[in-house]
Amino acid sequence: MTDISKARVSAEFIREKIGTSPCLGIILGTGLGGFAKNIEDGNSIPYGKIPHFPETGVKGHSGRLAIGTIKGLSVAAMQGRFHYYEGYSMKDVTFPVTVLHQLGIQLIIVTNAAGGINPDFNPGDIMLIKDHINLMGTNPIINYFENGIAESEFEPFINMTDTYDKRYMALTEGFAQSAGINLKKGILAAVPGPIYETPAEIEMLKRLGADAVCMSTVPEVIMARALNMKVIGISLITNKSGEITRHVDVIKESEKNIDKFSIILKGIIDNFKEDPKTQVKTGEI
Repeated sequence: MTDISKARVSAEFIREKIGTSPCLGIILGTGLGGFAKNIEDGNSIPYGKIPHFPETGVKGHSGRLAIGTIKGLSVAAMQGRFHYYEGYSMKDVTFPVTVLHQLGIQLIIVTNAAGGINPDFNPGDIMLIKDHINLMGTNPIINYFENGIAESEFEPFINMTDTYDKRYMALTEGFAQSAGINLKKGILAAVPGPIYETPAEIEMLKRLGADAVCMSTVPEVIMARALNMKVIGISLITNKSGEITRHVDVIKESEKNIDKFSIILKGIIDNFKEDPKTQVKTGEI
């Protein structure tokens, strides 16, 4: 059974559980799973109950799929993700994105906790991702290509020049400005982890043009673009890179800023729902 076939089985299981068709996918990073409290009329499915789904073992990741409505829009929110550093393959890491696509979702919001490299960034800042640098040493499309099924599922030579949708970025910036929120904007670097970077590595990332660094997100974005899904990315800056940091501190900083983070995400969702050009549709199966 191919991964695409497994994703179809997973999606069908989810449909039977929820009875609705979500139109927006959200991946919630470390300490950000609390955003799911904003979901109304929701169902929560542990990852371990979904056929073929991996299970996350990292603190700050609840390991549940929450589905319901926010601002009247049907959403599917992943409370936690799978990481390459946990020993999962890139196909495992990005499998949930494939499942979201099989559910009919064409728009995905990816979020993460990230270390700030830009000297103007401070813990608690929220960064709109305008581009990324993949330093993980691999990507999820290689696995599909090696198995000889890539060309039957999607074009393997993906154009990444428009990775983060410019229209949705503009909507997000417009909302943040109207709400009086100082939204940062920058380039995200992704490294394998789970170790934090040395000062020399931070200097390298800074010279490469990165404003923040994380240990996730980019593989999911690559898979989403391979499947022709539109993407918007949000990073919560939890620490200044190069300073002594513990994972527990990252979680605490994320949780401390969940209300401000939620305002941004709900504003994005509201704009998507109200703007006819976003082409986001709701409805029952």
